[in-house]
Amino acid sequence: MEIYRGEMAAELGDVMKGFVDLALGFYEGLKERPVFSEADEETVARLRGRGIPESGRPLREVFEEMMRDVYANQSLVQHPRCFACVPSPVSLYSWMGDVMTNAFDPHAGSWINASGAGCVEQEVIRWMCGLAGYPEGSGGLFVSGGSMANLTALTAARDRKLTYEERDRAVAYVSEQTHSSVAKGLHIIGFRPDQVRKVPTDREFRMDMKALRQAVAEDLSAGRKPFAVIATAGTTNTGSIDPLEDIGALCREYGLWMHVDGAYGASVLVSKKYRGRLKGIELSDSLSWDAHKWLMQTYGCSAVLVRDVSSLARCFAVHPEYLKDASVGEGEVNFWDLGPELTRPARSLKLWMTLQVMGTDALGQVIDHGCHLAKTAENAIRSLPGWEIISPAAQAIVNFRFAPAGVPERELDALNQEISRAISAGGFAQVLTTELNGKKVLRICALNPETTDGDIRKTVELLDRLARRFQGRASA
Repeated sequence: MEIYRGEMAAELGDVMKGFVDLALGFYEGLKERPVFSEADEETVARLRGRGIPESGRPLREVFEEMMRDVYANQSLVQHPRCFACVPSPVSLYSWMGDVMTNAFDPHAGSWINASGAGCVEQEVIRWMCGLAGYPEGSGGLFVSGGSMANLTALTAARDRKLTYEERDRAVAYVSEQTHSSVAKGLHIIGFRPDQVRKVPTDREFRMDMKALRQAVAEDLSAGRKPFAVIATAGTTNTGSIDPLEDIGALCREYGLWMHVDGAYGASVLVSKKYRGRLKGIELSDSLSWDAHKWLMQTYGCSAVLVRDVSSLARCFAVHPEYLKDASVGEGEVNFWDLGPELTRPARSLKLWMTLQVMGTDALGQVIDHGCHLAKTAENAIRSLPGWEIISPAAQAIVNFRFAPAGVPERELDALNQEISRAISAGGFAQVLTTELNGKKVLRICALNPETTDGDIRKTVELLDRLARRFQGRASA
């Protein structure tokens, strides 16, 4: 059956060429677009009513429908004024690498299937391990995101530190600010909720070392088996970095596995100016690192790194008869032996392309700029009456709230939530809320190198105008 021949091939070519122009135009005019757009009821009804046809539809009709109804309705996380969650600014070099990789579709599970892609992945992993301070014999692989990176590392920790008989009494330690994917990963690999000990944090939202040491001692006295501490390099809420050196020392003292969730914060290692903030990360046994956050990659580009690559192989390597022909020689890697996926895409190629074109100095400046923007936001907020900083600028994040005198504490959560909804609905910027110390707070996470100081100041000014309006309405 010939699918791409004659008129169909010509139409596909025309649509694809037009798509490239549209995509480039989208990025060129990105700053003028609203940050947030949600599909209306009519659009949702149209998509749900479409169904899956038995006979195909015209290509251009489907293309235009997807552009209008699907891609036009989303939060633009690559927008310079998207400050919600941990946004993902995108390098066009990454986008180009993504398009190329999807076009040629290499199977990156084994060396024999994609030796070029395998070589590139090895080199990028080697570069990342070097930045982390890992020794020779370290390694890792690219996975879909931080959740899968954490899951992969925690599986290695379990199998390295525990016998089957010990698993039922094992304990892992997280902080109150640890990302939820860690608890989810521990659940998936067989641990009960009571086996995950949540350690309090200090005033800077970092894991409290005194509380951690006490928790480990208590569990040992009770006959339990501490096996892992999960530290965070750049928490999602506040950008806080746990005391990595102290945690590393404790883990070595007690023979525990130290994993660092560096999903967005590990990128600080690329910055010559700020990499010292992550001192102690070299003591860890494993590290998760999302390139699709602060390294400007499209989604699906995360790495899990381990101090000893054999820790992954002992968990995931299998050698059935139908894979015998794919055995590797010295210096080669079958990445399906290091993680849960057998068939896997070549996720590292777009990052490789970005690094080759931009260079590490330029990416380091992206990190520096994000840290500067957070401090700019903090200074702008501090200059306004009625606002308070809940957690100061850390990496690219600052948390704050509108708390004017005379407004009862019970009303402040609703007031700040209303401010967030209003600014997001207006489309100029997206600023969402989180909760710290039992308070609903606003949060800015500024990673985009296209974001200017003016964008930050205008966003803060708009937040203030909305706050005064809502306060006045509430007082009327």
